[in-house]
Amino acid sequence: MGIIERKEREREEMRRLIVEGARHLFVANGYEKVSIRNIAEAIEYSPATIYLYFKDKNEILYAVHSQAFGKMMEEFRPIFTIDDPFERLVEMGRRYMLFAVENPELFDIMFIVTAPMETLECREDIWSEGRIAFNMLVQVVQDCIKAGIFKVEDAEVAAMMIWSNIHGHTALFLRKRMMMFPEERRQVLMTEAFTLFCDTMKKGLN
Repeated sequence: MGIIERKEREREEMRRLIVEGARHLFVANGYEKVSIRNIAEAIEYSPATIYLYFKDKNEILYAVHSQAFGKMMEEFRPIFTIDDPFERLVEMGRRYMLFAVENPELFDIMFIVTAPMETLECREDIWSEGRIAFNMLVQVVQDCIKAGIFKVEDAEVAAMMIWSNIHGHTALFLRKRMMMFPEERRQVLMTEAFTLFCDTMKKGLN
């Protein structure tokens, strides 16, 4: 490996270290309470070192946010090999919930913590990562409409209804709002509620 390649590899490794350290702190303490100094202490480097890679805390948070969406998009890609559009939609819902359960910190940064939205002010007027993910869902809904599975006029409205429902009970589970139920009952409720929603959706939108 040449000097340039080694330096680039070291640079990427340092960026990864900063992003991972920041992610844990943002979720544990809240965005507002985390400083560059806190992040530096967590990864055992000086604040000056972090400023060599990111100009401010917002940029670090945006990097965490973008990384999280990239990981979720990769989880979704295999669904497009499924021919039946409704089964594709169901699998997308399953993968969304599974991603959240397996990556609770990333899910928090993507959808729960409010700070990432503020970082968009210095970039674009729209939430581009969210829009890309939502458009993926809209496309699957449109395929269901074309196949005659759903009889609705506005795919975006239907997609919003679907996302709101699945996101809602996923967030309840992750934020420990299902602690009223015995531990062995929680996963059953999640699974059966999702199945009931899918059945109801197929009947209700037809």
